[in-house]
Amino acid sequence: MQHPGAEDREAAAENSLDAILPNSFAAGAMPIYMQRRRLPIAASREQLMYLVDSFQTTIVVGATGSGKTTQLPQFLFEEKWGNAGIIACSQPRRIAVTSDVFEMTAARVAEEMGVEIGKEVGYAVRFDDVTSEKTKIKYMTDGILFREALLDPLLSRYSVVIIDEAHERSLYTDIMLGILKKIMKKRPELRVIISSATLDAQVFKDFFNFNTTADASKDTAVIVSIEGRAFPVDIQFSKMPHADYVNESVEVVLHIHKHEEEGDILVFLTGKDEVDTVVALINDMAKSSKHLLNKIRAIPVYGGLTLDEQNQVFESLPSGVRKVVVATNIAEASITIDGIVYVVDCGLAKIKAYNPKTGLESLIVVPVSKASAQQRAGRAGRTKPGKCFRMYTERTYLGLSDTSVPEMQRSNLVSVILQLKAMGIENVLRFDFLSAPSAESMAKALELLYSLKALDDYGRLTMPFGLQLAEFPLDPPLAAMLLNSGGFLCAEETLSIAAILTVQNVFVSPSNLRVEAEEEHRKFRVEEGDHVTYVIDSILHVFDKYFQFSKVYNAFIKNKQSAQWCHKRFVNYKALQRAVVVRKQLEKYLKKFGVDIRSCRGDTVAVRKAVVSGYFSQAAKLQPDGSYATLRERTICHIHPTSVLFNRSPNYVVFNEVLQTDRIWIRDVSVVDDPKWLTDIASHFYEFKS
Repeated sequence: MQHPGAEDREAAAENSLDAILPNSFAAGAMPIYMQRRRLPIAASREQLMYLVDSFQTTIVVGATGSGKTTQLPQFLFEEKWGNAGIIACSQPRRIAVTSDVFEMTAARVAEEMGVEIGKEVGYAVRFDDVTSEKTKIKYMTDGILFREALLDPLLSRYSVVIIDEAHERSLYTDIMLGILKKIMKKRPELRVIISSATLDAQVFKDFFNFNTTADASKDTAVIVSIEGRAFPVDIQFSKMPHADYVNESVEVVLHIHKHEEEGDILVFLTGKDEVDTVVALINDMAKSSKHLLNKIRAIPVYGGLTLDEQNQVFESLPSGVRKVVVATNIAEASITIDGIVYVVDCGLAKIKAYNPKTGLESLIVVPVSKASAQQRAGRAGRTKPGKCFRMYTERTYLGLSDTSVPEMQRSNLVSVILQLKAMGIENVLRFDFLSAPSAESMAKALELLYSLKALDDYGRLTMPFGLQLAEFPLDPPLAAMLLNSGGFLCAEETLSIAAILTVQNVFVSPSNLRVEAEEEHRKFRVEEGDHVTYVIDSILHVFDKYFQFSKVYNAFIKNKQSAQWCHKRFVNYKALQRAVVVRKQLEKYLKKFGVDIRSCRGDTVAVRKAVVSGYFSQAAKLQPDGSYATLRERTICHIHPTSVLFNRSPNYVVFNEVLQTDRIWIRDVSVVDDPKWLTDIASHFYEFKS
């Protein structure tokens, strides 16, 4: 089947980029035009468009930086696919991909096309939609695409759906693959493009190929590889394992700086604390050593940085200064950093993993896969031959799994099951998953949804509560807290809690000013726990009132005093700006659902009962040795040092997040005054015994 406009192909002179660029690219915009032509994907344009014409599903394999994300939607638009509907490009909703990153991508494409962002080219992330009726190319998170399918089960407004970064196998990307497969059977004209940076493409082809015969000419899916600009990378393994890989990474950086040629360095570590430690060590050495003075500078990269901090990694340094980018695994594929010649790889990554036996989803450090290790090494060979220093042995590498475990097989499935139910998929056990989750994980999710009163005795969505829970762009426990807060007369406070928990990283603790930051943060603390700390004399409310103090001075305060207030108190200005926006969006949902929005006026009991109504399944009891045990599974855990309750020992607590290192830490913790709160609110989940 040919798409609208396919008949125009023959008329395009030589089928070249020259023939399809708009007039605005003539003289003044030539530099951008030349940049497009230099991208590796440009040489494959005609082959790609032919395959999209001929097959329902096209799997595009190409290295990060080949131009897949920015060029594929433009190729499709130029071939008139936008006439039949919107061209969607979805990416995993990870911490690294903020609205800023989507905005930059959409802005770049709009600039290349000579149009205005928000019109022909737009983007949509959670709580932020910059599109219009004119939008033909739409960048969005996989979660937003899923919600579109929730409202429009056939995605009838779309002509092409691009699933970008599919190799990451995120939760909602995998779900969307299953949904798209169902849609394509009813809409054979819909085109799906799977974009991957790794070579595990066959699994996608097998999943989407509707050909049940041995005749390959009847295949409905095809794989195409984009030749990249990769240069050779010399891999150097460690002769022995390194237990202290954090300090060892500093030693390797200094070795590279002393013995290797010019070129920037990219260091992979597992988390913010490690990154900040290494950045501080390198920069302190650069100031104190005459051999390093003004010759090397370390810059951090991880989720939660302010926009200014994010942009530092892309800025050029003075001649003679070597840049050392110290990053988490978001630098594997989420961002492209020019000038990297050397990579230092610790061989580990921090991921979320759900254990259905304990019922806890925790952050854990695990070895990377071979595919991830190759991705990391490839960052060194983008502009010239490079080197990758792996801080693990070759034997360790050979023992790594080929690919990472898909999120679907290591995540809490409560949100997924709820959303599938809302789409009318009653028997979720029979849903066509690309990689099926365990039956135990699915059973746990169904049990919790029943306990939250989102499902009835027959496993059907309750009305209206279950449907409202599904409509919220939040995890079900957090959404349940909001919906229930009207009954506790504290919705004003829970809105602030939800907003701050959504944006994360509100408090800032620079490595060189931690004592001062701790002193300022202490002023916000409330004895009853972290959740109440977020709202009673809340930094969000103070910020919001301060921000809107006067209409006359609104712009002045926004650009000057609000930022100054945040800086002085070591709180993240950008995050709080975002929290104000998120809070207003969540308030619209509560008004839509008829929830009574009022303030408890300092009644922390009401706020904490509302928190318990969402997070009752994550409750723990104090043990004689000072640790805590979860009430149902008796898992031993400890209050995290960053919690306001760290030096206190309440008998019962509920918590939001779990971090697993040498022990299990719980974060975002609140006091439960009486265990009867749990049985009164969730009698179906707990049975109280005096």
